[in-house]
Order: sequence, then structure tokens, then C-alpha cells
Amino acid sequence: MSDQQHAVVLFDGVCNVCNAAVRFIAANDPAGRFAFASLQSPRARELLGERVSDPLEPDSVVLLDHGRRYERSDAALHIALGLRAPWPLAFAAILIPRAARDAAYRWIARNRYRWFGRSDTCPLPTPELRDRFLDPGPDPDGA
Repeated sequence: MSDQQHAVVLFDGVCNVCNAAVRFIAANDPAGRFAFASLQSPRARELLGERVSDPLEPDSVVLLDHGRRYERSDAALHIALGLRAPWPLAFAAILIPRAARDAAYRWIARNRYRWFGRSDTCPLPTPELRDRFLDPGPDPDGA
């Protein structure tokens, strides 16, 4: 999968709620508009370059779409805009000042491990999702 043809969602690969969000996005993106990579992956470091704050404790989802970079609430809202109905309606929240949206986002991000848990490693994507990942890791079947 080429990130040139798709919007790329970079997410915290050890965060349980983030992994659930990836599955949700994929299930509501029948056109396959979004590709995925963990913020902890070499591919994310390649895409973001020096702009990776702390790949071991990422606090933001990042969306790379048509040369633009969106983070935190902006990323979440632009992702919603690309999903099937009714999720694009959530984009109306863009009218809320970014400072307020991002404050709520940071509060959830700060508590996500406590509320939803975390994995010790980034889980391998399911076979259905593997083709949507830019850096899926080793094939468990050895292929």
C-alpha cells in the first residue's frame, strides 16, 4: 500500500483504545481511503522525520493527507470527515475553538492507558487489516 495514494493515520500502537479506533476507522472506511502505521514504527519516523516528539509515549494521533499534517482533535475530525455516514457530521465540531477541542483531547490522551490499558508491544494487524498498514511487521504465516 502506498501512502501517496491514501491518507495515513499514525497512532499509538500500544494503546488499546487507539488500536480499537484503527479497527473502527477501517470498518467505516469501505473505500479504503485510510492507511495506518504505528507512531512507534520506522515508517512513522520516516514520514515525520525529526517531528516525532517521543515515539515511546505518543500523545497524539497524526493524519497525513494530501501534503497536510493534522494532529489531535484536528486529526480526529478530519478522519471522521472521510468515513461513511453519519460520522462526517462530527466534523461540525471544528467550529469549537481548537484550544478547547485539544484540551479535551489531551485530557483523554493523558488518561487513556489508565482507562483502557496498553499492550507491551504493538499487536499485529488482523489479516483483513494487514494490507492497509504501511509497516505491518512480520507475516505470522512466514510468507
